[in-house]
Amino acid sequence: MEELQAVATLKYARISSRKVKIVADLIRGKKVDEALAIVKFTPKASSEIIEKLLKSAIANAENNHDMKHENLYISEIYANQGPTLKRIRPAAKGSAVRIRKRTSHITIVLKEA
Repeated sequence: MEELQAVATLKYARISSRKVKIVADLIRGKKVDEALAIVKFTPKASSEIIEKLLKSAIANAENNHDMKHENLYISEIYANQGPTLKRIRPAAKGSAVRIRKRTSHITIVLKEA
């Protein structure tokens, strides 16, 4: 029998994947309640985004797959690089500097213990 899993994905999040991975590494493999507590008190830009996505994954698990909240844990969480928005900023002596506004695709996979 295939193990049930619930997935939540956020695409084109306006934060670099490198910043997201810092918080993602903290909660990988943890139970969802513990992960929510960790994310809530982590002072990083990506923690708010991950918290919202984690709540969405939990809702998917409960409503779409009839999984029990108490048994859920984060089996996978990863942030891949999305497309980069390229902007130009004027610089000294009439030159221009390229500003790269990076995006990321974040995925959370929950399984039942």
